[in-house]
Amino acid sequence: MIRGLYRTDADCIYDIINSAAVAYRGVIPYDCYHEPYMPPEELEKEMKVMTFFGWQEKHKLVGVIGFQPVKDVTLIRHAYVSPGNQGKGIGTRLLNHLKQLTETGQLLVGTWADATWAIEFYKKRGFKLMPDKDRLLMTYWNIPQRQIETSVVLGIEL
Repeated sequence: MIRGLYRTDADCIYDIINSAAVAYRGVIPYDCYHEPYMPPEELEKEMKVMTFFGWQEKHKLVGVIGFQPVKDVTLIRHAYVSPGNQGKGIGTRLLNHLKQLTETGQLLVGTWADATWAIEFYKKRGFKLMPDKDRLLMTYWNIPQRQIETSVVLGIEL
């Protein structure tokens, strides 16, 4: 079941993001990975500027996705499924829900260039690698230069 997430869900969101982000360890550049991957203060800040939805099974939150309209696009932010629940279609259901809510014509997601599993997930669902990723990252995200250098952007027209 998909439901909106609120500040009261922050501990569960934190656990899902950080347990799933362990997959980045040893894959993304060492200077970009830290534990916890998303500290509580950063999550609190992010929750103020974006909307989160989650997938709940048996009264337990097992997947999250956030989105943020920015200018003329919508950004997918923080899409994660807890490790024991990956491969069950939860990420796809959350993504499809987000697609239905998107009011802009373009949906963009940024991810690490070395996170091949994430890139393939989005490609299988119709997203394409964007050739102008540096311009997109500088226009729509507020991230460090090092992250721009080591990331990709995928997009889909809705």
